[in-house]
Amino acid sequence: MERPQERTSTDEASGSEQRPMTADTALELLVHGVGGTTPEEMLNDPRTVRITGDDTAAVFRRVDDTEAEEEARKEAEERPEEHRSKPVPEAYVWCNLTSGNGSRALWLLLLPFMVVNLAHWMRPTVSDNRTRTVRLYGLLVRLAGLTLTVLLVAAACEVALDLTAWQCAGTRACAQQHSWLGFLSPADAGSEERWWSQPGRRLALASLVPAALTGLLWYLSHRTWSTYESAQPMSRQDESDEESGRAGLGRPGFWYGRRLVARLRAAHAAAGLLTVVAAVGTSAARYDRDAGGPVALEALGRLLEATLAVGAVVVLWVVCRRGRSENRLDQHLDRSVVCWLPIGSLILLALTLVYAGWSRPEWQSERRLPGDAIFGAIALGQGLLVVALGVVAHLLYRAHPDTRTAMRGLAGPAVAMLACALGGVMSGGVAQRVADWLDGTGGTIKGPPVFLTWQASVIPPLIVVLLGLIGWLAWRTMVLRRSEMAAVERDYEEEPKDTARTRRIASTRAMAALTDRAPLIVGITSTVTLLLGALALVGAMTTDKVPGEAAHGAHAIVQGAADTAQALGSWLIGAGFILFVASGRRAYKDPSARRTIGILWDVGTFWPRAAHPFAPPCYAERAVPDLTWRMATWTSTTGGRLVISGHSQGSVLAAAAAWQLKPSVRKRVALLTYGSPLERLYGRWFPAHFGPAALSSLHREVDCWRNLYRATDPIGGPVRLPGDCGPQVDHEPLQDPLAYGRTQEHPLPAPILGHSEYQADPAFAREREKLLARLRPGVPGPRPESESDGPHEPQLDPSPTG
Repeated sequence: MERPQERTSTDEASGSEQRPMTADTALELLVHGVGGTTPEEMLNDPRTVRITGDDTAAVFRRVDDTEAEEEARKEAEERPEEHRSKPVPEAYVWCNLTSGNGSRALWLLLLPFMVVNLAHWMRPTVSDNRTRTVRLYGLLVRLAGLTLTVLLVAAACEVALDLTAWQCAGTRACAQQHSWLGFLSPADAGSEERWWSQPGRRLALASLVPAALTGLLWYLSHRTWSTYESAQPMSRQDESDEESGRAGLGRPGFWYGRRLVARLRAAHAAAGLLTVVAAVGTSAARYDRDAGGPVALEALGRLLEATLAVGAVVVLWVVCRRGRSENRLDQHLDRSVVCWLPIGSLILLALTLVYAGWSRPEWQSERRLPGDAIFGAIALGQGLLVVALGVVAHLLYRAHPDTRTAMRGLAGPAVAMLACALGGVMSGGVAQRVADWLDGTGGTIKGPPVFLTWQASVIPPLIVVLLGLIGWLAWRTMVLRRSEMAAVERDYEEEPKDTARTRRIASTRAMAALTDRAPLIVGITSTVTLLLGALALVGAMTTDKVPGEAAHGAHAIVQGAADTAQALGSWLIGAGFILFVASGRRAYKDPSARRTIGILWDVGTFWPRAAHPFAPPCYAERAVPDLTWRMATWTSTTGGRLVISGHSQGSVLAAAAAWQLKPSVRKRVALLTYGSPLERLYGRWFPAHFGPAALSSLHREVDCWRNLYRATDPIGGPVRLPGDCGPQVDHEPLQDPLAYGRTQEHPLPAPILGHSEYQADPAFAREREKLLARLRPGVPGPRPESESDGPHEPQLDPSPTG
């Protein structure tokens, strides 16, 4: 790859030289899909040069095409009768946004935050009069995200404060097994008491671990915002809610959520610090009340608890007060909240550590740390939020039903439930593994809270349900393969029959169809998870014993099932956590494994951080403005034709970028998508932004759009626009493989391509030429900057995202 050439970017971005070249100038802007690639592969040339961009994301050309527009203009002036401009290919490479250095593997730990953020964007399509209901939907998801932050920090407190500082360090037998805890353990009889051996001081020292975790999450959120999401979209006039008629992804402020992310970051950081305050301070305050200690300490304890309650109310107010502002580019920052809320929580934590560390010679750490019921309370709150979210989502869907919407509008609540379950498994897994490590088989400590043991015990029944679903899917795939074999024979009816070849093609098609079963799998899994979680909560609250002990005296079958579920669940949740950490460690060292994790983030981090500020960063808040700026400046400078060609996830970025263009520019752009999940995944799971109305408006607003897909593709599919728009956009399914057997053109067996290598199909070149031919010269150029940003279009989904 040649050294970067920044001149083009600078000239175009500045707009200082607007000299139209030949109207026949054409550009094809290629956008790759999941997994990433190199500019050399995209442009099919070993010599490429970076035209604009940086090491994170950039636009590349072949070296021979660096001055293509200037050469085309000169040729048109010298030989106008012979001039026929070929499209100049450019490659936008964005893979480093999701699969860069090894530290990205650590984003696996943020998986529950990413999943709950997805739930925010899964709400059903709404009409004009549902604005308050939409805001309530967004509020409930933000509250669910807040409970996940509290759960993560509470799990860190359980490990550091309860299991380590309170139970193990407070038990001489356990501390003797871990020499590094010796300075915290109680002294032997007759020996001088160690300064750190008092429970309050042990808790104060151990609290630095969850406090540091909270600070790390705050730092990562702030740093990734500056790196990935701080790119501002193109400046456009502000629009009120009433004036905005464009699709949600086309609103000026959609890809710039700085204000909300900053508020949520401050609130979640404060919530984490207040959780640490509660774990340390309330234990000391409870002892001061019960033991009848000094009046001053008791008063300080009550003041601390009151201040903690006020802080919690302030955090809830900040989370509930404001949602996303998309109809304008909101660059305002609530500095008082952003700065003083975390600082105030940090000051309160420091005062709490001083209070807890005050000398209390008679205080002894026994059993578990008081307050372990917090895990049951969090689970109860999460369950109630998911149920309420389901009611709100049902009301929204009933007002605007669409049969293609996944789970009849309940996808958001289902995914939020899975996010809570992931958080529970991760918190329970780390607590269980640390307890086993500290205690071994000696029984020297009480172990994690009872609810976490119950939570682990419901994992085996859940796995049984999942195995049943896998078996059902396998049976359905076999049935579908038999029907597909007949379809394959019809598609290649003139070819000599080969049963093995037919079976392979039919199996690939049947496996690709499993994607359409995802709503059923997610629905059943989330429902069973909710019911089993409720069972675990009731069992823990009513018995206050682990399942094996609670089943004593019951029928032998019940007793055996309870003991088996407890033992197997404890092992599974611990092994799952180890496997999770091992996967992250392997991805840190292995680039191929890191690319696999990058594919997960390609799908999961497309959406802005609207529900959780500690979720992995949104790469689209950098990629979409990049593409929008490139298309707008190139068409303005050259007056030429442009085809944006997106594969897989690149097609989603291409559509989002086209929505962000001004209407006058959008009409100069053709859209070519292939292997696209626009309708099959995004349209079904995110109907408010990629539903039929939104995709139909995109078809009307760009000059032309063509979509290619294969029946063997597990990701891409038809766009399925209603009415006459459908055939105009969707090509018939491409033949895959290109040849059934050996032919004159394919003397060797043709591979089954599935989701890859769409450009190898001759139909790709034909459709691209048709799009370029339709973008013929004479299309009106962009209007002056002083004119309005766009026409008043029909209302699509006018409600804010809450």
